[in-house]
Amino acid sequence: MDKKDFLFEIGVEEIPAGYIANAVTGIKKYFVKRLREERLSFQEMKLYSTPRRFTLWVKQLETKQADISTERIGPAKTIAYDENGNLSKAALGFLRSANAEEKDIYFVKTPKGEKLAVKIEKKGKSAELILKDIIVEVIGKIDFPKTMRWGENKISFARPIRWLLVLLGTETIPVEISGIPAGKLSYGNRFQKLSNSVEINSPAEYEGRLKTVFVIPDREERKSLISEQIKKILKSGNEKVVEDEKLLEIVTDLVEFPTAVVAEFEKKYLKLPEKIIISTLSQHQKYFSVKNNTGELSNKFIFISNGNPIYSDIIKLGNEKVIKARLEDAEFFFEEDRKKPLEEYVPKLKEVTFQAKLGNLLEKTERIGRIAAVISDNLHLNKNEKNLINRASWLCKADLVTMMLGEKEFTKLQGYIGMKYAELDGEPAEVCQAIYEHYQPRGQNDELPKTLTGSIVAIADKMDTICGIIGVGLIPSGSNDPFALRRAGNGIVQIIDDKKLELDLTALIDETFNILNDKLEKPNNNKTKVYEFFRQRVYWLLKQSQIDYDVIESVMHIDYSDVYDLKRRAADVQKFKQREDFIKLVIGFKRVANIISEITNLNEVEEKLLREDSEKLLYHEFLKLNEIVSEFLPEKNYEKIMEHLVDFGKIIDKFFDDVLVNTENIALRKNRYNLLGKIRELFLKVADLSKIVVEGNFI
Repeated sequence: MDKKDFLFEIGVEEIPAGYIANAVTGIKKYFVKRLREERLSFQEMKLYSTPRRFTLWVKQLETKQADISTERIGPAKTIAYDENGNLSKAALGFLRSANAEEKDIYFVKTPKGEKLAVKIEKKGKSAELILKDIIVEVIGKIDFPKTMRWGENKISFARPIRWLLVLLGTETIPVEISGIPAGKLSYGNRFQKLSNSVEINSPAEYEGRLKTVFVIPDREERKSLISEQIKKILKSGNEKVVEDEKLLEIVTDLVEFPTAVVAEFEKKYLKLPEKIIISTLSQHQKYFSVKNNTGELSNKFIFISNGNPIYSDIIKLGNEKVIKARLEDAEFFFEEDRKKPLEEYVPKLKEVTFQAKLGNLLEKTERIGRIAAVISDNLHLNKNEKNLINRASWLCKADLVTMMLGEKEFTKLQGYIGMKYAELDGEPAEVCQAIYEHYQPRGQNDELPKTLTGSIVAIADKMDTICGIIGVGLIPSGSNDPFALRRAGNGIVQIIDDKKLELDLTALIDETFNILNDKLEKPNNNKTKVYEFFRQRVYWLLKQSQIDYDVIESVMHIDYSDVYDLKRRAADVQKFKQREDFIKLVIGFKRVANIISEITNLNEVEEKLLREDSEKLLYHEFLKLNEIVSEFLPEKNYEKIMEHLVDFGKIIDKFFDDVLVNTENIALRKNRYNLLGKIRELFLKVADLSKIVVEGNFI
């Protein structure tokens, strides 16, 4: 089978960096799917992308589908011919539908007797014809956050399509999209000239030819080049670039021919809080910040130019001018904000709506304080700790109405701005830190609050949001979670676990609803849904902690509201799960649970009805075990309890070996049920071992 390389490039106006990764991945997935459907094999598929192109290189693609032969079964032989030996109407109809002739007929044996059959030969289509269809199709399959139409085009795309490069081997595939015919031309960097064409005569020369016109199409090569340049560009050994992997990814998709350039801003702006400067550089302008060896921010920055390296000095002046304007804005906001202390911004929160039914941010702030006070009381904190928590609760949202955040320039710095302003006001260090920390964790991999004050304010804020939003009927479903309630719920259980807080989650939900009830249509509206919501969050936490699903199921029947305790319990069961003696205990407990699974009226054990030695032993050892569990359960020493349960498992096994539970003597049978019921009841205080999945040779 003949094979050739296939190259497909869509040339466009500059596309936003955030659109590119999904687009090229989508193109590849669609081509892989369609080529498989069309039975065209290939050796390898490579992607290229820049802000102005999406490119696919398919290596060693079959140039034609293989011919296929299929057998088509017709009517039974008995009805295929009439009494004169001529083909019947059924047989003739079969031949017409199969586009076959009488000479093509043969007979095959089937479970329903002999039947007519013919071979249908289907010639394979050329790759060129198939690729023409796929190219037209894929344009509409690329997923962009937003699309546009231009001119009189019916096609929607992220940006106008300007050229198509389509090669199979050295030949162009004649295909047209939006009035643009495919050809052999691609286009280079615009810093040379606006229409900078370059002819590509084969897929293999694609990269090399584009580099002659200052385009590096291989994204990973560009990324590596940028990374190396910014590491080497600082001549002094006293400075280093602030690493920012996310920014590196963005910048890679902003340029076609990168050149790292060092520039500076006036040192006077260094008086601004560090993250304001870094945010201005990285978030607004996509520049890399620089720090000196002592970790202090430098007035230097590095930008990645897409222009002619010869003119880097001139390009640098333009970038310095832009950053000066940005920093002047930041300086103005900062100085205006600092004309009054952070606390004086709190009343202004009344002007900002949190949620239509739940009121404004001032009301939310007051609720945070009340919920935080409930948590403080439940944890029996001292007066000083409560004062810090109360103060942080009052100030935690104040920065949202400062100019720095209100002007929408630095919205990602909420919490940080409040922390810095509080520091300048002389607020206690833990209060300042808590203002920043109460938003944590902002995502799955974000840090958790370090301070107790920050942890409690974070829990209070998130709990108010979850109970409030679900309480007014805005329940997350599927991927629809506009208030990020799952993230908030995950944050609460993570913080409780991380700080080892002995906090009753269910009771806290109840208290929060008491505080929210005047905002709800009816008291405790959807509270049961909040219970279930948090049950799922606790399940998530245990899964994140590498606890097996069956172990999670075994402990979740116990009240999940003590998150830290439940995780410890699950972790200890997990430790024992691999032990052979524990597996035997599980099997024994499953027998206990199965025998009495349908018995509802269990009573106390009557010792006088214990007849067999093994059941007497089981009863007396059960009494000892009950005392042991009663001793260690309040201490939450589950490992110790598990050791005793495992030892007790041997006695359960002996009981089942020696005693017939379902004896015909009704009194004895009921008493044995009662004994097994007491054992199950005791075990369930630790875990429901019947949920543990047993595999291997233990059964």
